[in-house]
Amino acid sequence: MASKILYVCQEITPYLPETEGSRLCRALTQAMQERGNEIRTFMPRYGCINERRHQLHEVIRLSGMNLIIDDNDHQLIIKVASIPAARVQIYFIDNDDYFSRKAVLTDGADNYFQDNDERAIFFARGVLETVKKLRWTPTIVHCHGWFTAVIPVYLKRVFADDPIFRDVKVVVSLYGDGFSGELDPGFGAKIAGEGVKDKNLAILDAPSYENLCRFVMEYADGVVAASPDVDPKVLDIARASGKRMLEYQSPEAEDFFDNYNRFYEAIQ
Repeated sequence: MASKILYVCQEITPYLPETEGSRLCRALTQAMQERGNEIRTFMPRYGCINERRHQLHEVIRLSGMNLIIDDNDHQLIIKVASIPAARVQIYFIDNDDYFSRKAVLTDGADNYFQDNDERAIFFARGVLETVKKLRWTPTIVHCHGWFTAVIPVYLKRVFADDPIFRDVKVVVSLYGDGFSGELDPGFGAKIAGEGVKDKNLAILDAPSYENLCRFVMEYADGVVAASPDVDPKVLDIARASGKRMLEYQSPEAEDFFDNYNRFYEAIQ
C-alpha cells in the first residue's frame, strides 16, 4: 500500500555535512520514493547552505506569507532544490530573522542560539502552511531531529480539523542529538500563543532535551529509534509510552528500508 509521506528534517546531506541524521534523511526519502510512495521533504534553509552550489531557488507562489511568532511578524520564504542522483526535491523554509546566520543551531563557541525555540516554531508553522498551499494531503508525517519537535503538537491541536491533516499519522525518529541545559523558558508559552491549548505544555516549563522528547511523544502515533546513541532515558520513555515502536536497526541491514515501509503501513 503506497503512502503519501511528509518528511520534516532537521538536516539532510548534501546540503549540510554528513551526520547520522542527515545521511538517513537523504537515503530514506529516496528509498521510500523508489518503493512507490509519494513524498515531500522539508528542511530549514540555514545560512551556511550554499545556495549557488546546490541551485536553490525561491518558489514565489509559495512565499510571502507572514507568520506571527511571539507577537512579531516574520516573512515566510520557500525555496526548492533537487538531489539529481536521487530524483528527490527538497523544500527549504527560510526567513532572514531566523536563518540568515551562517550556522545551523549553534554559534562559533558551540552555544545554542537563544532563539532556537522560536526558530523551531517558525519552521513548524512554515512547513504546515506550505503543505496546505500545495494542497497535498499526507498520510504520514515523519519528523527527524529535535528541531522538528513542534510539528506533532500543531498537527494534533492546531491543524487537527483541517482536511489536509485530519487523518494524518505522526512518526517521530529519535537520535543521539541531545543538548545540555534548556531552551528558552518561554518556549511553552510561545506555542500556546499559537493557539495550542493543552495541559502537556506544562512539560515545557523546563524545556530540556529529555522533556522536549517527552512532549513530542505525547502526539506521536509511532516512534523510531533511529540511532544506537539515543539517550537511554528518552528510550525508556518511548518504550513505556505504549506507542508503536520501531527499534534500532543497522542501516546496513538488508531489509532496513522495507521495515520502515511496513512500519508506515502498520500505523495507518
